[in-house]
Amino acid sequence: MWIISATVDEQTRTFRLPPGAGRTLGRGTSADFIVGDALLSRVHCRFTASEQQLQVEDLKSTNGTFVNDKRIDVAYLADGDRVRVGQVELSVSREKPGAAEQRN
Repeated sequence: MWIISATVDEQTRTFRLPPGAGRTLGRGTSADFIVGDALLSRVHCRFTASEQQLQVEDLKSTNGTFVNDKRIDVAYLADGDRVRVGQVELSVSREKPGAAEQRN
């Protein structure tokens, strides 16, 4: 399980992606993960998760998608990477196997 988190309007937002999931992020209602930032495109980028890696793809956004301060079209993310879209910085982490059972 991949975890993407950000602080938006003083609230922590957490998005979880299990292996095999693909989700979009943007400011529009058609995005899977909606973040209210005027600098985001309606559907800004797509995250695609596998068991071993998480990919982020910029969807031709106006202001770009940045991984660790480098503008990207497509990038593979690792635990601890930072993704910036608009004025929002997202942190990427990987949930350790068995962590979900420990939460319950």
